[in-house]
Amino acid sequence: MNNFVYLLFFCFFLAGTLFAQKNDVAFNPYWSQGKAEINVYEISQNRYKENHVGQLVSVFVTEDFLTDKQVKNEQYLNENSTWILKNIQLKKFATGVYDYSLFSSVFTPIDRIKLPKSLKVSASSQEWCGTMYTQFNLLLNEDYKVEHRSYFEKEGDINTRIKQSFLEDEIFTVIRMNPKFLPIGVIQYIPPANYIQLKHLPLQSFNAIASLNSYKKEDLPGGNLMEYKIEYAELKRTMRIVFQNKAPYKIIGWFETFPSAFDGKIRTTRALLKTQKMLPYWKQNSLKDLSLRKELGLD
Repeated sequence: MNNFVYLLFFCFFLAGTLFAQKNDVAFNPYWSQGKAEINVYEISQNRYKENHVGQLVSVFVTEDFLTDKQVKNEQYLNENSTWILKNIQLKKFATGVYDYSLFSSVFTPIDRIKLPKSLKVSASSQEWCGTMYTQFNLLLNEDYKVEHRSYFEKEGDINTRIKQSFLEDEIFTVIRMNPKFLPIGVIQYIPPANYIQLKHLPLQSFNAIASLNSYKKEDLPGGNLMEYKIEYAELKRTMRIVFQNKAPYKIIGWFETFPSAFDGKIRTTRALLKTQKMLPYWKQNSLKDLSLRKELGLD
């Protein structure tokens, strides 16, 4: 009985601690302007036996999302709805004569008490050989249902489940809410969907060590910075995301180090922020709006 009381007390303490941590997206008017935050990064992508230059667009915007159907709430006839922070990332780079286009979308609930994990991630990879598509959907028991479609013979079409784990894809949205929500220590992490596609990894989680510290180097702009680092010993992969330590926690860049599948040499993919702007982009789709692309530095 004493153990039960202790466990109950701990659960209430943990819930209270989480509630006390301010969710910047929920309380900061920055996120309630009726606009989306557009970020353009310059990238150097590790692929084949070299690094290739390219560009990545990262969009953050809030919207209402259906928790049962796990799609955008457009008709407002379903009560199973929650407010989410959505992150769209579109990465493009060329390898010699042909292009790669990697796309991902992450849907993370803002209510970190009732819904502490992202409800859905979808990602695709397109290049001249063909297309891959991967989707994660959170189930009630907190497993992820996974659908994977690929033109590669050994992968084919796969439907599976991954037991209770964290999605690395959701790190960006969680940082923008409050870095204190990030998991620390030994974690079961599911690598990013686009990384799984490029490296042809099995659909599973991996042991990782996650840490959050001050970023002490002076090679990036932005003032006082923090760094969230994830290390996968089995994959020989490290991910480091650098961001400002004050709301709205602007993400300055990230460094992803892993061995190439083609020569085994370890190289680092880099993404460095070049421009950022708040825009109602869904309204800016005419020829006269092309000038905004120049302002953002879009290719």
